[in-house]
Amino acid sequence: MTALVALALGAAGLAQDTGVPTARVVSAPKLTLPGRVDSNNPLVWHHDGATAILTAMTSWGGIPELARGASIDRLGIEGGVTFTTHPGHGVWFEAIVADNHDQWYGFYHHERPADDCGRPDRQLPRIGAARSTDFGRTWDDLGIVLDAPPGSAACDSSNRFTLGGVGDVTAALDRDQQFLYLYFSQYGRDAATQGVAVARMSWADRDTPAGRMTIWNDDAWLPVQNVAADDEEPRWEYPAGTSLQPPTRPFHDGQAAADVFWGPAIHWNTHLEQYVMLLNRAKDEQYGQDGIYVSFAPTLDTPRAWSAPVKILNGGGWYPQVAGLDEGSGTDKLAGQRARLFLTGSSSHYIEFER
Repeated sequence: MTALVALALGAAGLAQDTGVPTARVVSAPKLTLPGRVDSNNPLVWHHDGATAILTAMTSWGGIPELARGASIDRLGIEGGVTFTTHPGHGVWFEAIVADNHDQWYGFYHHERPADDCGRPDRQLPRIGAARSTDFGRTWDDLGIVLDAPPGSAACDSSNRFTLGGVGDVTAALDRDQQFLYLYFSQYGRDAATQGVAVARMSWADRDTPAGRMTIWNDDAWLPVQNVAADDEEPRWEYPAGTSLQPPTRPFHDGQAAADVFWGPAIHWNTHLEQYVMLLNRAKDEQYGQDGIYVSFAPTLDTPRAWSAPVKILNGGGWYPQVAGLDEGSGTDKLAGQRARLFLTGSSSHYIEFER
């Protein structure tokens, strides 16, 4: 059993850690999702008649794949997905939100080569949206919804993965189904904006999301701007988001060491009646893992309400997320007092929450 490390990290501008819930990880029999994993893995339930079916989507090398079954420990590979119009390059589906009519809205990490920097061996990721009406087999691309501000790439960086951009996203629909929130990672040159940022759009705009996001910046929700001429196709420019936890040692500064939070995964916890965010914390320029961290908030619409991240596990794999244990409802977006803790698609621990 690994006890909670009660370490408050002094988040500038974030809520204090008095009276917030706690979490701990305990050993569990090993469970691995089928398929190869290199991102968060959305989990969605749907019904085929009276039968509840759980779908897990994994992504590797920019290619998403579906697995289905009666529960998290009885999944089998179904196969790859099809795009009616593929956005190009690599696609990693990291979040899926279903509406009340069996339509699924997916949000994907989209990597494109850093050709603008003359370094096609590195990436400048961005975030796109897609819709499925056949439980994830086929997807209609809805376009890019978040990108980095122009001129924000760190073209001379020694980072072996990214030279900027935004990605590694999680999505959460608020309890009133008014706004969809995207919590995502920023990797640009400006140290002040590196780390996890927040965007949102009206849930009513989910079928036409391009240009609809607003990005949280210094307590204001800034809109995306169309900078194209009136007779041209829209060309969107995106403001930078305010980091929930600015890095103490940023990426792209020529130093091997780093200290940057990234890769959030958010779920609503029915036991706590709060939102829970799990995070990676990079300790060097190559995303070496310092550990897994947890943060709590009563609401999504006030980003400063998140508690300062607290370490729950040293080291570990990337992409921490939960899998709720209630059959028919537990997913990466909904869990109770005890859930499975997955790291890079594999679970050797439960995570337990206390008020």
